Formats: sequence, C-alpha cells, structure tokens
Amino acid sequence: MTTILLTHSPQALANYYGDRALAALRALGEVRLNPGPDPGTPEQLIRLAQGCRIVVSSRLAAAPAAVFDALPDLVAYCRVAVDIRNIDVDAASRNGVLVTRATPGFDASVSEWIIGVMVDASRHISQAAAAYWQHRPAQVAMGRELRGATVGIIGHGHIGRYLARLTLAFGMRVLVHDPAPQSLPEGMRQVALHTLLAESDYVVCLAPALPETANLMGREAFSRMKGDAVFINASRGELVDEQALREALDSGVIAACALDVGRAADQMPSPWLAAHPRVIATPHIGGLTPQAAEHQAMDSVQQVRAILAGDMPPYAVNPEQATRLRRLAR
Repeated sequence: MTTILLTHSPQALANYYGDRALAALRALGEVRLNPGPDPGTPEQLIRLAQGCRIVVSSRLAAAPAAVFDALPDLVAYCRVAVDIRNIDVDAASRNGVLVTRATPGFDASVSEWIIGVMVDASRHISQAAAAYWQHRPAQVAMGRELRGATVGIIGHGHIGRYLARLTLAFGMRVLVHDPAPQSLPEGMRQVALHTLLAESDYVVCLAPALPETANLMGREAFSRMKGDAVFINASRGELVDEQALREALDSGVIAACALDVGRAADQMPSPWLAAHPRVIATPHIGGLTPQAAEHQAMDSVQQVRAILAGDMPPYAVNPEQATRLRRLAR
C-alpha cells in the first residue's frame, strides 16, 4: 500500500483539509499524519517523509532542493494550494518527482471577505464594536454606501472576476487594471493603473506576486489615490510597501485600509501595521471557509487517485520530467 504523508499540522488539518478529504485520501493509501507543527525546515520535512511515495503538502511546507535530493522513494509532491513558490520545481524535475498544485477554489470566500471589509470601513463597524467592547461610547460617524461608488480591481483573475460581479450587484462602478486585455461586461472598464488609483473609492489589490509586481503599491501609487479612498489587500504582502502604506495612513493621503495578508509569517499582516487605528486586519483567513478549503483538499485527493491509477493527474506542473511515476505502475 502506498504511503502518503500529509504535512499539515493538526490545526491546519482541521482548517485546510477536513474530514471528508482525509477519509477519501485514506481510501487510497496509508496516510501518515504530522503530529506537530507544519514542517518549518527541510530537515523536519525530510524526517517526516522518509519512506513515503507521495507528499500532500500544506502551503507552509517549503520544499527546496535538499528535500528532493534526500527522498529517493518520493514519487509525487502535491501542494494543497495554488502557490508553489517555495517548491524547487527544477530540483523535483531533476529527481524525477512530479509536482502538482491545487486550483483556486476561494474566489467566493475571498470576494465576500472583501465586500465585508468594504462595508466595515465605510460604516465604521469595527471601530464602534471595539469601543463598546472596551466599555467606551462609540462615535456616531457618517458612513457611505457602496451603491454609486467606484471600485478599482488590480488583477482580474478568478477572484477579481467574482468580486466584480458582486460589486456590480451592489450598484458600483467597476474599474479593472490587468496586463491582459479583456472583454468586460457593461458597467466595467479596463484602465491604466494611474487612472484606477485616481478614480477609485476602493482600491482592491488582487494581482499575483511576481518580480514585476513587488511593491506595486508604494508611495507614488498611494499618492495618486483619493484622500477618502480605502485600500484593500487580499493578494500577497510582497505587493505592498508597508512603510509607504503606514505613511499614507498617518498623513491622511488615504482614509483607511483592510489587510488579510502581509509580510509576517504565513503571509499574515505585519502586527505593527495591523495595529494602526485606520487598519482593519484579519489573520489571512479570507479563503478560510469549509467550501474553499475542501475544494483544494479534494483537488489533492483527485491527483493522488490519478497517480495511483497510472494516469497523469490534473494540474501537474512538470509532467514531462516525472520519471518516477512508473514506479507506481500497476
């Protein structure tokens, strides 16, 4: 029976894998669970994966070259996430190990989180709730409606498209900035980044983390935004110059921001920025719903099932180099 390592810590297992996916994976092989934290070093991952043919990996389990060089029995490394930047795919290919990734099943959950913080920032909900929790009178402050406001979406991928549909339903005007020209429905317009920043009441960062998008939102970008605009980052922390964001909030260049990601561990918001009174921050939970988590977990189950059946699984990253797959041929 094929031995499969699931790298998730007990907490990550409950949050990001779930009972149904775990039962389905156990029906395919002998599943070795990780009793401790997600492996934080290559040495920890290597110890856990000794003798395993397949690793089903959380996003925190980095797999540099040393991992693939030290695991001669490993046939496939299946990531339960879209992001594979901390996997050395070249090293996996050199060793004949297949790498797979999951599909983005969190478009609804992240989009709903974005709508939630847009309403929160516009109606001062967190501020009022915090005041009452601290037994202080809450300030009565004028809010604003989403209806009639302009949202600028930077990055029109899976989440951006879903979010655009939601914001249109709220009666918002939608601007999109994306390097790929697109045919957009009525009520949406593709524009240059400087136009999006200047015209948007809400700027939502959903671009992928690439070398060319590093610090995309810096001093110049924030200076182009409206003084009463809200900046929202639900993508990756690397896209934002956090010091520039702090300065923009301190000086009133922008009114507020909401962050589900940042440059702290596990892509969480940096605590020193999250504590700012004009920031609404959550600990990277935009995609943390049962539906979103199970979607990606079941992707990995489907991939393992295909591998064991002798088929190339969907969403394989390096199929041509996966020479060890023949070891599992029945």
